[in-house]
Amino acid sequence: MSTLPHSPGVYQYFNSDGEIIYVGKAKDLKKRVSSYFNKTDKSVKVQALVKHIADLKYIVVNTENDALLLENNLIKQYQPRYNILLKDGKTYPWICITKEDFPRIFKTRLITRGAEYFGPYSSVWILDTILDLIKQIYPIRTCRFPMNEETIRQGKHKECLEYHIKNCMAPCVGFQTKEEYQKIVGEIREIIKGNSKFIAEKILGEIHKCAEELRFEEAEELKQKYLAIINFQNKTVVTTATDENLDVMAYDVDEKSVYINMLQIVNGSIVKGLTIEYQKRIDEADEEILALGLLELRSRLQSDSKVILVPFMPDIELEGISLKVPMKGDKKKLIDLSMQNVKQYKLDKLKRNEELNIEQKTTQILFTLKEKLGLNKLPIHIECFDNSNISGTDAVAACVVFKKGKPSKKDYRKYNIKSVVGPDDYASMREVVYRRYSRLVEEGEPLPDLIIADGGVGHIETIRKVVEEELNLNIPIAGLAKNDKHRTRDLIFNSQVISMKTNDVCFNFLTQIQNEVHRFAIEFHRDKRSKSQLKSELDEIAGIGPNTKEKLLKELKSVKRIQNAEISELEKIIGTHRASIVYEYFHPNLSL
Repeated sequence: MSTLPHSPGVYQYFNSDGEIIYVGKAKDLKKRVSSYFNKTDKSVKVQALVKHIADLKYIVVNTENDALLLENNLIKQYQPRYNILLKDGKTYPWICITKEDFPRIFKTRLITRGAEYFGPYSSVWILDTILDLIKQIYPIRTCRFPMNEETIRQGKHKECLEYHIKNCMAPCVGFQTKEEYQKIVGEIREIIKGNSKFIAEKILGEIHKCAEELRFEEAEELKQKYLAIINFQNKTVVTTATDENLDVMAYDVDEKSVYINMLQIVNGSIVKGLTIEYQKRIDEADEEILALGLLELRSRLQSDSKVILVPFMPDIELEGISLKVPMKGDKKKLIDLSMQNVKQYKLDKLKRNEELNIEQKTTQILFTLKEKLGLNKLPIHIECFDNSNISGTDAVAACVVFKKGKPSKKDYRKYNIKSVVGPDDYASMREVVYRRYSRLVEEGEPLPDLIIADGGVGHIETIRKVVEEELNLNIPIAGLAKNDKHRTRDLIFNSQVISMKTNDVCFNFLTQIQNEVHRFAIEFHRDKRSKSQLKSELDEIAGIGPNTKEKLLKELKSVKRIQNAEISELEKIIGTHRASIVYEYFHPNLSL
């Protein structure tokens, strides 16, 4: 350490296995490196780092800025354990312009060699707005054929529908030259970069020229392009009164991460924005992290702005670039807008984590259920049955389906009991289970990993006989027994009672399934009973057809209201003649 120079550079710490565990930059290598070993008030994280340092290497550079750039590259390359790590943003979409004689332009999330990329775009809306504008005013090919001047001369291509509907000028058959096509691509490139105002002014000049030369049809086509660009400009967020090119930064931090946003402003309008996240490892200074983020974001967004607005001064100096910390006015509002994007990023991250936590909890519940029942695999697909009737009348059954711990309502099924007379719960269950699984087998549909009966040993045995003895299927079957108060008490499986506490998450999950099948069956039974009652009342009235009955029910909602309605009210709905028939039916002792 005594040989370290008092020069700017980058230092690398290695552990005993020869792995790089930390990369840092320094204005003075000797002072910076020595501080790790001389400080007495080191944080816990720094103490952990120092404890694992077995070797040191360094690289001397000319300036501190060179050190920052080299540090950033080395961190990306080696991802040392104790450095802040940039979370990968490769899932953001880009606009791709292929490197061909007749380039294609499209949205992609895959970055490969041999093409030009613009982005990334954290706002898909902005990207789609740009592509919509391009499609609206420029006839660019969308086909994927490998096309060049040689293949066109050889006649290997043929114009397609896109040409006939005027979405393409058919360069594939020579209707558009390479130079004409490349000129269009050049204008598109400027629009993507945010220079739509320059293109609009250029087109406006061409419009005036065409008008002077009496080429009015061509002038009208150019006018439509001009108006499309003006409409696009109106969709973008105008941020400054002057046509400035700015980069605007915002910075926020929590216990584990640092969030940095950059808005890229071209000609006074926001054209791109991106938020990145760094995971903190040791107590890096905010000024250092902001400097890293600034370089990363300018690289990603391909910014060449000469002015950068920052919330505080980063630990960096960039040649020919002005760093400013606005305290008030429009530029301070831009910093606030950038901060809003940071907060939105954090909110979106929180929502994603909550969704992930729910999925993890559900998986854990299914794993616990698998362990309790000794199943061979996770019960991803669960089905539960319940019957509903009143003294055997209007008997129905229901089947609810849970997949990955969630109700799959599109797979729910209702059953009218057909072969059972009277209140026979077991016979009804036997019919429904046979109908359900014989059909799944016949149609080749997937069978459940677990069947749950809303009942005890008797219901389980009924289902088992159908599934195993009649259909020759091997599906685990469990039951949910209830106490005297009709509340779920125990889980029954393989003739054994598996006790569970009422605050057990697995118990609550099974109760949810039981309540859902009970609700579904009761609602179906209630609907069927209601229809039966309507049929027994209104269908008995001679001279009243289904259309009249539908009109009455639509207006008065129930048979009771129809019965209590005045004759004048009925006449307004179904006319004088039919109203008198209905009224006389419900009031036989009254004369009209």
